[in-house]
Amino acid sequence: PARGGRRGCFKGAVGINAGRVYDACRDRECLEDLQVFFVERDQDVINNALGVRLKAADVVNVVIDTEPVPFNRGYYSVDITVYFCVKLDVSMSPISPSCEVRGLCVYNKKAILYGSEGSVKVFSSDYVGGDDDEQNMPAGNLPKATVQIAEPIGLGAKIAPVCESHYPCCCVPNRVARMFAGSFDHRLAEKGVKVTLGIFMIIQLERQVQMLVPVYDFCMPDKICVDSGSESPCELFKKISFPADEF
Repeated sequence: PARGGRRGCFKGAVGINAGRVYDACRDRECLEDLQVFFVERDQDVINNALGVRLKAADVVNVVIDTEPVPFNRGYYSVDITVYFCVKLDVSMSPISPSCEVRGLCVYNKKAILYGSEGSVKVFSSDYVGGDDDEQNMPAGNLPKATVQIAEPIGLGAKIAPVCESHYPCCCVPNRVARMFAGSFDHRLAEKGVKVTLGIFMIIQLERQVQMLVPVYDFCMPDKICVDSGSESPCELFKKISFPADEF
């Protein structure tokens, strides 16, 4: 029972709609000798390269597909395709400075996780001001897969012979292809590049469920808004804590 409005006192229980994580796994992967794919302009540079050095790597997109596992009710196969943009320093002559090029790497992974059973269809709408509420497309009750990936660690790069299948093993999403402003034409490749990356990832399956949670009081912020317009930039900078976690 409620015991007044004092902070910290139990006032009752309410139902909420929240995402519950049913299963999750973590992974440490050393992706050795990933093939790098280049657009025409950068492939011309690689064809005349004497050496390469990996400068940086970044995850630019992750495509996730979730399907039920046959004969294993409640289990789902999570197929993950990760797209990396890698930056390379390319040396073309012993006496000339190196130049930077960008390439695309693709990595595929599959995980089997428990996501509980569900066979309902979900219908919902969004409020649109001054118009009829927009009806969302009906959805099935598959669990939602989430992939978290830390910043990749570049471990090495080397020039390698061109493989027969010197082309991404899957369709490159448009938003990824637009980042490179060109087409990945394997017929122009005379030399190839392979890189080694280290990644850490967490994969999880969650569902929207109705849960009963205890209620203590309404949450009101204690912090007072401060107007910083009158302070100098250096005074504001002095108040920022040293970012030790970044080091």
